Amino acid sequence: MDSRKAWGWGLASVDDEGRTLDVWYPHLSLGAAPAPVDRPAHGFDALVRENPDARGVRRLPVFTESSLDDEISSTADAYLRLHLLSMRLAVPNSLNLEGIFAKLNNVVWTNYGPFAPENFATRKLAVLSETASEPARLSADVTVLSVDKFPRMVDYVLPTGVRIGNADRIRLGAHLADGTTVMHEGFVNFNAGTLGVSMVEGRISQGVIVGNGSDIGGGASIMGTLSGGGKLRNSIGEHSLLGANAGIGISLGDNCVVEAGLYVTAGTKVSLYDKAKVAAGTPLDVVKGSELSGKDNIMFIRNSVTGTIEARTRKHGIELNEKLHKN
Repeated sequence: MDSRKAWGWGLASVDDEGRTLDVWYPHLSLGAAPAPVDRPAHGFDALVRENPDARGVRRLPVFTESSLDDEISSTADAYLRLHLLSMRLAVPNSLNLEGIFAKLNNVVWTNYGPFAPENFATRKLAVLSETASEPARLSADVTVLSVDKFPRMVDYVLPTGVRIGNADRIRLGAHLADGTTVMHEGFVNFNAGTLGVSMVEGRISQGVIVGNGSDIGGGASIMGTLSGGGKLRNSIGEHSLLGANAGIGISLGDNCVVEAGLYVTAGTKVSLYDKAKVAAGTPLDVVKGSELSGKDNIMFIRNSVTGTIEARTRKHGIELNEKLHKN
């Protein structure tokens, strides 16, 4: 990033208690904000609603400035930082996101936009009553998509050059590089994602980065900071494969493979395969998984005869199908 500040106009949804439910930023700029007299117009005139609608929600323009190394100052600031990640203006782990959960409100996300959870049934009735007089929407219902602090990314940011099988599984704040394909069971959390062409069929947890040319197999899992990893930042390098239903609690370097169904954590005992020692009947050296974290050219397998987990040297990385990633 060229700057540690960002700014922009957003359109905020504010409930009848004055809480900000969400903020949408169509465009953001890096750098120090201009003086008030030099700010561009927000362009939301037709969308602003000063009086609450049937959801009890007002839509108001908000000008937000953010110092990206400082603590998050408001809900609007939190949404700005999430937008920066999904807009590819910042990469995961480059922004201060400490305390973000405290700045975000729990929201009922629906096809009619965000609702406050309190009195949802009453608000739903109000919306349905308001739309009942419109013949084209007579059969429309309020569909709840989720109840969460984070909305779907695609309702706010749609990055170019990606395919997403199930948009419900990509949170705002995910970083999807051009050429990324996320299949239907793939999941990408906020402050996580890909840095290049990638196939995602498993779960990329918060804080995890996947390098160019790598494949996260179906049902695979990467331990992140919200799934027991504490402050540890795990990652996967380039041209590596995390096999189907496999998992890691360590980082993988470049050109690595974890075989299907194998889970390697920091404390996993791993035998370092040596062909000469095997031929001589000499015991293999054994290390903890943490000692191999981030190292290149390793294939992790479970020996089908002995049941031990082995680390073997791998000379070449995987190659993704180029045709599948020309998005």
